[in-house]
Amino acid sequence: MLYSFLIIDDDLASANRIMDLFKHFPKYKHTGSIDGNENNITTICRLKPQLVITSVPFSKEDDSLSFSKIKEMFQYLEVMPYFIVLADTDEFALQAIQSGISDYVIKPLSLHELGKCLFKFEKKNIPLVPSQICIKSYTDYQFVNLNDIIYLKADNNTTDIKLNNNKTVNAYKTLKHFENTLPFYFLRIHKSYIVNVNHVSRIQFGKLKCILDYNEILPFSLTYRGNIDTIVKKIEA
Repeated sequence: MLYSFLIIDDDLASANRIMDLFKHFPKYKHTGSIDGNENNITTICRLKPQLVITSVPFSKEDDSLSFSKIKEMFQYLEVMPYFIVLADTDEFALQAIQSGISDYVIKPLSLHELGKCLFKFEKKNIPLVPSQICIKSYTDYQFVNLNDIIYLKADNNTTDIKLNNNKTVNAYKTLKHFENTLPFYFLRIHKSYIVNVNHVSRIQFGKLKCILDYNEILPFSLTYRGNIDTIVKKIEA
């Protein structure tokens, strides 16, 4: 069981240093790194990380992330990420507190300081990512390990769930329901498909194909290009 975290930093070297620190905390899984070239609020809502590490001042090129926007997120997100802000000085500390930022750390972030932040994060009783889901079909209840799910396919108002033992479980929920409830490592790639990114082995942009373990080949849509790019970054890592 894991916690998910997202890094927002225009400085690639800085983001890589943070990643190196997280190697000492194995129960934290990296869900992505983004910079000012993306709409950060949209990406946070899409990837649903439990922990967000970002630097201030925020990128001038991207006005989607600001203290006021973070404060606004509390009004519409069902589960609000835990924000750790990194800064060179205490200049933005008051704004950070007023907007609901959880931790404000003066750079450079050390291993000891990150450990303290993560301890406080876990003390907030934020639940770990679940390892199972319960799938109901009429009066039948099946408990499925999330790691065993390769992909989910829409079938009208139901969903077919393909497992790594080549079995398919039918769930009486829409694909949209699973898109909103499954943890961060399940991403929608097509109007009809959600994949477990841990089972993705190859992306073919020319043919718009997503190749999974066990020789499964699924189409992807450019509508979900943001999610495809996230998968590519995970594969490259």
